Amino acid sequence: MNFLRPGRLLIRLAIASALVAGLLPILGLTQIQGAIADNPPRKVLSGWLPYYSMKTGLPSAIANADLIQEIMPFWYTLKSATKIADLYTPANPSVPISFPLQTLQSMKFTIMPTITDGTGKGVLAALLSQPDTRAAVVSTISNLVLVNNFDGIDLDFENFAFVDGTASWATTQPNWVAFIKSLAIALHANGKLLSVTTPVLFDPTTGKRGYYVYDWANIAPVIDRLRIMTYDYSTSNPGPIGPISWVESTVKYAVSVVPASKVYIGVAGYGRDWVTAVSGACPADVAAIITPTAKAATFVMRDALNLAASYGVVPGFVPKFGESTFTYQKVYNGFTGTGLATSCTATRTAWYQDPQGYGVRTSLVAKYRLGGIAAWTIGMEDPAAMTAVREIAKSIAPDIVVATLTTNTDVAILGNPITITGTFTLPDSRPIAGIPVRLEIKNSLGDWRSVFSGATGVDGRLSSPIILGELTSVRMISEGSWERMASKTMPKDLNITPIITWSPPASIKSGVNYQISGQIQPKVAGETVQLEAVPASAIAVKTTAITDLNGQFKFTFKSLQSGFLRIRASTVTDAKFASGATDYFTLLVR
Repeated sequence: MNFLRPGRLLIRLAIASALVAGLLPILGLTQIQGAIADNPPRKVLSGWLPYYSMKTGLPSAIANADLIQEIMPFWYTLKSATKIADLYTPANPSVPISFPLQTLQSMKFTIMPTITDGTGKGVLAALLSQPDTRAAVVSTISNLVLVNNFDGIDLDFENFAFVDGTASWATTQPNWVAFIKSLAIALHANGKLLSVTTPVLFDPTTGKRGYYVYDWANIAPVIDRLRIMTYDYSTSNPGPIGPISWVESTVKYAVSVVPASKVYIGVAGYGRDWVTAVSGACPADVAAIITPTAKAATFVMRDALNLAASYGVVPGFVPKFGESTFTYQKVYNGFTGTGLATSCTATRTAWYQDPQGYGVRTSLVAKYRLGGIAAWTIGMEDPAAMTAVREIAKSIAPDIVVATLTTNTDVAILGNPITITGTFTLPDSRPIAGIPVRLEIKNSLGDWRSVFSGATGVDGRLSSPIILGELTSVRMISEGSWERMASKTMPKDLNITPIITWSPPASIKSGVNYQISGQIQPKVAGETVQLEAVPASAIAVKTTAITDLNGQFKFTFKSLQSGFLRIRASTVTDAKFASGATDYFTLLVR
């Protein structure tokens, strides 16, 4: 596959929401492009949206909404057991945080903001070591999620790995696991998700352990996402950002201890540019940074080709590493510290993950059936990288499932079952056999609940009888899998008619008041019961009654004429039941 070929024409994404339309000028954006796929790709892309790059990150997220299920706004940092600092607002004083949030919500993204560790060396580890302060951290994070109605939270606590020191890991590890389990319980109790972002780990049997303080195996049962920072392999010396063999090694271990669907591999939207040699004497203002011992410069992927072209070189893709690199020379002119003119020439080498590199890493999603990739960060990428990801995502897209629901009747007499049948097919009407399905109902209590589950037969159907107690909405749902998208039938309202029992007299005298009592099943208070007569003009006095707590009712009536009179009791349609009636009863009026 040639990942560098031009993508399909991107067309303007129609955004109906007035909020979104109004947000663009505020952020300084002129337009947002959206990719309209001829067939939808698998949503393999997730990524971070930093507070400091909203003008590039937000448009990229919206433009690639067909690929994205989840967004991690990189906006918060933990400062203490009871305080989470908002990084977004100080960086964007003219754009309230509600604007990008509502924009992301309008695109139906799952929003899981990231919290970093903003404490000092060993501080968070100490907080997690004590049950009371650990519980306080759990409460602080849970409250952030609930108050803002986020879909979940992403933890990026890197101090354990890069600040605290490896000597602390054995002590921190069990406390970290206890914390993750407690936080998962708190979030899951409210229907929220827990994502954990960590550096790499490896199978210890290989002799490599990686950042084992994060203990994937013991947090795997309770977390919902594991995002692996498969970048920053080369920092001090020139080399790939995240060589593909290194990435695959950590993925192999991850899927051996964590369900593959929870695993997301990191892709870097940036590159590094190292000074490898210097000839001449560099000007005083750059002498400290133009040296092979200096920290590498960084650049974003979308600028890589222009950077290389400006120095007359062409990047080359290195299959062994799954990344591109180029080397160039840059001249620095200026003055020495004593004011003399001077010049130096630096040889520089850059490495970065280009569109082909994104494609190679997305291929691992297909190979290991992972949850997807996680981009640090959304908005840094060359647009061609999204084209490469999209092409692979389309090739592994799950089948669309068409779900329909039918019933043998929409109204049944109390106690009689209604047969509900769900039919699940591919878009070309081929039935899907063996797909797990659940039947859900919702009554006046207002919440959907599962009452039956099973698997479709060879005809793609699953049927279940159900006996109702009142007006009920029903639907069938099939869960998503690697091969198929989740599906849901349209809800259908089903109703019942109550059973009416009564004891009318065989004969009555004309002009005399009589009482008729009865009861409805189910025994519900407040239902209206009517006395109907043929001819209607033949009766007078009270012809309606309201049921009591036992479902009982009583009519008082009299006939205005002699002869034969046909009567029946009936209920009216309301919010709980359909109308029902007894058979007509013929009585003699003397």
